[in-house]
Amino acid sequence: MGFLELLEAASMPVIQVLLISALGAFMATHYFNNLLSSDFRKSLNKVVFFIFTPSLVFSSFAKSVSLEDMISWWFMPVNVGLTFLIGGILGWILVKLLKPNLKVEGLIIAACSSGNVGNLPIVIIPAICDEKGGPFGARDVCHSHAFSYASFSMALGGIFIWTYTYQTIRSSSMRFKALTEIVKAPNKDHEGNADTPLLKRKDDENTAIEVAPSSYIEDSESQIIHEQDRYIVLKKENQSFLARTIEVLCDLVAELTSPPGIAIFFGFLFGAVAWLRNLIIGANAPLRVIQNTLVLLGDGTIPCITLLLGGNLTQGLKSSSVKPSTLICIIVIRLFVLPFIGLFIVKTAANFGLLPVDPLFQYTLVMQYAMPPAMNISTMAQLFDVGNEECSVILLWTYSAAAIALTVWSTFLLWLLSY
Repeated sequence: MGFLELLEAASMPVIQVLLISALGAFMATHYFNNLLSSDFRKSLNKVVFFIFTPSLVFSSFAKSVSLEDMISWWFMPVNVGLTFLIGGILGWILVKLLKPNLKVEGLIIAACSSGNVGNLPIVIIPAICDEKGGPFGARDVCHSHAFSYASFSMALGGIFIWTYTYQTIRSSSMRFKALTEIVKAPNKDHEGNADTPLLKRKDDENTAIEVAPSSYIEDSESQIIHEQDRYIVLKKENQSFLARTIEVLCDLVAELTSPPGIAIFFGFLFGAVAWLRNLIIGANAPLRVIQNTLVLLGDGTIPCITLLLGGNLTQGLKSSSVKPSTLICIIVIRLFVLPFIGLFIVKTAANFGLLPVDPLFQYTLVMQYAMPPAMNISTMAQLFDVGNEECSVILLWTYSAAAIALTVWSTFLLWLLSY
């Protein structure tokens, strides 16, 4: 394939996402009577999470995934873990260099480490199979494998996001709220109240307020943050190792027992066990109506997810509270540095024979590093009521930049895997 053909094949899925996202963003405005309002998006997101996504995951796995396939995919969990680990390290370095407000520290680390390895791959990767002349073989076979890879990626991403990312934002929000409570604490003297200034001086006729130097305020804030960090560390030290282990395992079990996680398990079970597979898969299967129904429900996943993506990004247009330097650094790390590192890791693993001989599998692995931040970060920011506006701004600009970055990386990978 020539460059123009590769560019067309790589850009079409991204353009589809942009068009549907733009429609979702328009539906969330007053021009469309706020059809995709915040409350409606929450309800639709629940329908996608509990009905559409499990249907798509189960039908894809049961039809195309066997026990041998699952064993041969052992590197994908390792790969997803590496995206979170390397991204988390880069995000931590960025926080140390930029020294942002404590309110957005957790969001920065989460944005750098937690890519959208579920919703976007399940939209983009199968769409690549529709383009002619691609390196991934026949359209039907490519579609089947693409949905299986993307579904497995979604399940793995959910586990990491609701454990690692959840704890990152939760810890940051606790530190920020503790700092806020201390800074806003009223002056507890006999004549004071909640409105009494902390620093004041009385003269013979009136009371004047002394303004503390900015350096004093910064030093006080730094001291408070240091004390909060010390408190959190001591609290963790006092907590037994067993209690911490149980807490992590409970979070992991909760994710594994989520509707997509259960669908992954049963989809793999029906795909791996021949007699169960024959019950629902095939023209002569006695319970084929179940598989057909699930396929019909699963078809609603991609358009709903993409509409929700556009509707959620509109919140970022209402605020500009994040510094441009912070946004640029997050975009560079998430969309350029991390994919370059991921490409090196995947190619090294392929050279050592650790990956299946399937270019689509390698394409999926590298694209996991190139995805913009996970949309679930916004859900967690709302859950802990910290940095909602900042999170919307970060997601808006990173997804805007991802429209170009994903096209570039996809084009390059198609060229690389074609030879």
